[in-house]
Amino acid sequence: MTETQYPPGARIEVRDAEWIVRTCEVRGGGQRITAIGASEFVRDEDAVFFTEFDTVELMRPEDTILEQDETPRFAKSRLFLEAVLRRTPLPQTEKGLALSDRFLLDPLPYQRRPAELALRGLRPRILLADVVGLGKTLEIGLILAELIRRGRGERILVVTPQQVLEQFQHELWTRFSIPLIRLDSVGIERIQRQIPAGRNPFTYYKRIIVSIDTLKNQGKYGQHLEKMHWDAVVIDESHNLIGENSFRNRLAKLLARNTDALLLASATPHNGEPKSFAELIRMLDPAAIADDTRYSARDIDHLYLRRTKINPEVRDQMGSKWPDRGPSVPVHCPATGAEEKIFEELTQVWLAGDQRAGGPVVDAKNRLFPYTLLKSFLSSHVALASTVSKRLKNAKETREIDALKTLRDLTARMSDDDSAKLATLVTRLREIGVGPRSETRVVVFSESVPTLEWLRKVVPAKLGLKDDAIDVMHGGFSDTQQQEIVERFSLSDSKVRVLLTGDVASEGVNLHRQCHQLIHYDVPWSLIRIEQRNGRIDRYGQENQPKFGALILTSEVEGAKDDRTVAEKLLTKESAAHQSLGTAEAVTGEYRAEREERRLIQDLLDGKSVEESLESHAADDFLADFFNEEKSLESTLPPESPKAKVPQLFDSTEEFVHESIRTLKLLDGMEDDGEMLAFEPPKDLIHRLSVLPSSYLRTHDVRKRMKVTFSRALAQRKLDEARKTKTMWPDIAYLSDLHPMVDWLTDKVLVRLGRKKAPVITAEVDEPVFLIQGIYSNRRGRPTVVEWMAVSGPPEALVVRDDEMVEVLKAAKVGPGMINTGRQLDLGPLQQLVKPAVEVARTHLEERRARYDAEVVAPLNAYRAQLSDWQQLTLDGVHVSQRGRREADVRQTVTEQEQLLESLQTTGEPLLRVLAVLTPMPDSAVTRQDGQR
Repeated sequence: MTETQYPPGARIEVRDAEWIVRTCEVRGGGQRITAIGASEFVRDEDAVFFTEFDTVELMRPEDTILEQDETPRFAKSRLFLEAVLRRTPLPQTEKGLALSDRFLLDPLPYQRRPAELALRGLRPRILLADVVGLGKTLEIGLILAELIRRGRGERILVVTPQQVLEQFQHELWTRFSIPLIRLDSVGIERIQRQIPAGRNPFTYYKRIIVSIDTLKNQGKYGQHLEKMHWDAVVIDESHNLIGENSFRNRLAKLLARNTDALLLASATPHNGEPKSFAELIRMLDPAAIADDTRYSARDIDHLYLRRTKINPEVRDQMGSKWPDRGPSVPVHCPATGAEEKIFEELTQVWLAGDQRAGGPVVDAKNRLFPYTLLKSFLSSHVALASTVSKRLKNAKETREIDALKTLRDLTARMSDDDSAKLATLVTRLREIGVGPRSETRVVVFSESVPTLEWLRKVVPAKLGLKDDAIDVMHGGFSDTQQQEIVERFSLSDSKVRVLLTGDVASEGVNLHRQCHQLIHYDVPWSLIRIEQRNGRIDRYGQENQPKFGALILTSEVEGAKDDRTVAEKLLTKESAAHQSLGTAEAVTGEYRAEREERRLIQDLLDGKSVEESLESHAADDFLADFFNEEKSLESTLPPESPKAKVPQLFDSTEEFVHESIRTLKLLDGMEDDGEMLAFEPPKDLIHRLSVLPSSYLRTHDVRKRMKVTFSRALAQRKLDEARKTKTMWPDIAYLSDLHPMVDWLTDKVLVRLGRKKAPVITAEVDEPVFLIQGIYSNRRGRPTVVEWMAVSGPPEALVVRDDEMVEVLKAAKVGPGMINTGRQLDLGPLQQLVKPAVEVARTHLEERRARYDAEVVAPLNAYRAQLSDWQQLTLDGVHVSQRGRREADVRQTVTEQEQLLESLQTTGEPLLRVLAVLTPMPDSAVTRQDGQR
């Protein structure tokens, strides 16, 4: 590739504005420059310039003009240096964590592990496979924060199930100050009114959260993704997107190709099929697996992390944030007379099979249907009636039609008082404490929508509750309705006491904020689904012991398959697996609830018991090795999370913010009570606030009055209080390093210093010291090397000092205790030294280029070797008849990965920038506030 004169990271002046180069390509007779705005009116704007049409001026460090800082305590200079330090991305070689302790989180090292793993790779592409409840959303937030600090998280897309959109958005804003624009059905309508007609919302907004259902139903938005490239893509519950030729699968592959960082999250990350799991892994690293049917955990241990609650590190760190769960209690419900008649009919007619006089009711291809009837009845007579009615519409065989009509008649004769489960549920709810004057809440799960709707009608009166004390949720509700229902149940001042929900709430939804009681009205015939349901209240942040009950309908009819046949056994098995293994997956060898249930029914038809079914499949599990607790990648990670080397001049973000506001005379009329800042935001800050969650802005219109705090205790208290009101959004926001207000202040500081200017500071130094930033970048415009140099010495023998810039500043006592006498300095001699100081810094960087390259290239070469091995192993395993087509696919993958590696290598000349000059006082002494000379 031909080198250009505009290296990534260089500052250029185009159209009377300042820009930072991202990429520059030679095209025809000129160069194509992509850049991001750096000066006030174009800040953060993306632009493309062609040197044939635009006058592009490279801002050369030799042309820097020195100016004396006359602000008290040299505040402008100190703020400028801090702003530059904050704005400079951490280099590609920095693998430590920079911000892990800067957010509204409990300090749990186990939640930092995924960020460690992500930063260790060439690109942050990992599978977060922690079991239900460990806090994958928080782990994702930490990774995204680290990417943002590295300049690799500007454009973010999060894809989640529709029922958790607001929950995910809420966590990232309140915990990390990362705002995401939500594109649910309402959000799309709003955005269509706000942006120009036909404009791609994915280019208009930089950080978006959207549901897969929205993308699927809104085809034109799915099409917009084709040409989009993202810094980071998050796919939550990613197991729903693989192993099938569908829109979801195609979307996942598209996003994997069009992003640098890829974070896949799922507590059930595969379906038990080696090929399907290999497909998912290839989205992360195309060269990780050579043979889809034969690979080991070692092949992919750089790509995934899996922990359970019994993991030693997790268990030791949880403390009171997650009490051990209580037992799963089966509550027997002896069938009533009316129910026994239905049991008898199902047993003697539908489930008798070949033993029935006249043969089975249904033919061989419909042999599973009798179990559909059984499961419906074990849910409720209402569910059975619904199933029978639907079947009658399509039934053609007289024998089946007659049998269905008999069931229809039997269910029609049942009243609500004939339901043993309903009576037991009411008794159980009263025992738990649910009632008109009680705060107790409970989640009741059922697989059947008719059962849920029926319970919604009959339960309130039986408990003496008003209608608004009961909420129901299932897949028939819209995305916004589901989000509203979950939010209502999470608010402590909500009137809702009982949430009746289907398994739409069994994945990803937090129901533990105000609830620790859960009842299975009917038990799914899947250990995975039972575990997923229980995980709604058994999760990180639960303050009370989670308690579970299950209604078990029992029958005295000989041979009847009541809830003791399957449900109670699965309930007990899941509880035991949770205690001993931390998860129930390995028990069955299945990793999808639907497949697990289907196989179990097939085994029952073949005459096996539940125990025999589980035992016959558990050992035959190819992928069990990948999720064995003892083989977790965590064992290869250091005990303590590595800390990034992050240069800073100010002791804290709080100090920087206060100094910026005071020096720049911003935020007139601001209230500061020592813990909270309250003010009316200026117009340019209001513009940035437009990307905050819309429901947050509706609740607390921070565009009129903004309240922020650096106090974790106050922020957490306000967050807790918000959950007791009709909104989950706190009125006081925690000011993390990523908050838009901190970004705004940083930019305000930077634009106060004129272009090509550098301040001169009198400090405790014996000779002038030039502070110079040096950056090498890769072809993606991202820093591979960042050096903060201090150049000093006699004019004829300037050298780069051994100690770095921040150390020099501390030694010179550059800080809030300084006094600026305002005495005029003769800057002429210093100005003459700018060019030689830059030359010394440039020579220093060029002489160390080989060492820098070795550090950058080492992991790239390691991957090249892996790529070569993968290529050979892949082709070795291909049959001769398929070799030609496979070779083409392999060559394409190798070419794409080689291009990736090339783009990550250092390229071009170093970018240098003179930041400031330290100089002695004219009388060689610096006056201090303490009076010392």
